Amino acid sequence: MQDTYRHRGMRRRLVEGLRKRGIKDEKVLEAIGTLPRHFFLDKAFEDHAYLDKAFPIGNDQTISQPYTVAYMTELLEVEKRHKTLEVGTGSGYQACVLAQLGARVYSIERQKDLYERAKMLLPSMGYPQIRLFYRDGYKGLPEYAPFDRIIVTAGAPYIPEALREQLAVGGVMVIPVGEEEQTMVRVRRIAENLFEEEPLGPFRFVPFVEGLNE
Repeated sequence: MQDTYRHRGMRRRLVEGLRKRGIKDEKVLEAIGTLPRHFFLDKAFEDHAYLDKAFPIGNDQTISQPYTVAYMTELLEVEKRHKTLEVGTGSGYQACVLAQLGARVYSIERQKDLYERAKMLLPSMGYPQIRLFYRDGYKGLPEYAPFDRIIVTAGAPYIPEALREQLAVGGVMVIPVGEEEQTMVRVRRIAENLFEEEPLGPFRFVPFVEGLNE
C-alpha cells in the first residue's frame, strides 16, 4: 500500500470540497486530509477514492461518502480520550477518522468478512488501538459502557434502547433513523432519564440489521 504525492493532492482537493459544502470543524477536515481513503477500497476503485461518493466494499455494504463521514463526525463533537462506540465498522474508515481525532474507539461489525478484513487492515495502518468486535450492533457493548459518544453508520428503523442506555450522561449519539430514507438524529443524554433528540438533514444508508452474518 502506497500513499503517493498524487493521493495527497487528491485528498487536499477533497477537503476543500468538504469545506465548501459546509464542514467547518478543522480537526475533522485535518483527519480526513490525513487518512488514505484508497487503502480501504478495492484496487479497482483507487482512482476514484477521493471523489465525494460511497463505494461498495462487499457484503452489500458501502464505505460512506466523505461528506457523510465528515458531517456525522462533526455532529459527534469528539474530543481526545472520548470513549466512542461505533456501530458498523464496515471498511474501518470511520473508526480511523475517530481515532485520528484522539477518541478511544470500540467498533462493532455484524458481517464476519468485514470484521476479519478490518482486523487485518487497521493494525497494519497504525491503528492497533481500535478495538473491534464481531457482535450484534443493536445490543451495543454493555460490558464497556457507558460511552461518551456513539455513532451508528447504518439506517436504523428506530433508536435501539440498548444504545440509549449505554450513552453516558452528557454524552452524544449520532444515528440515521428511518426505513427507505433516514433523518440524521443527534441524541444528547441530559440526565439519567432525560434525552434530547435533534432531527437534522435527510440521508440514505444501508439498513441497520439485527443479528450476526457469518
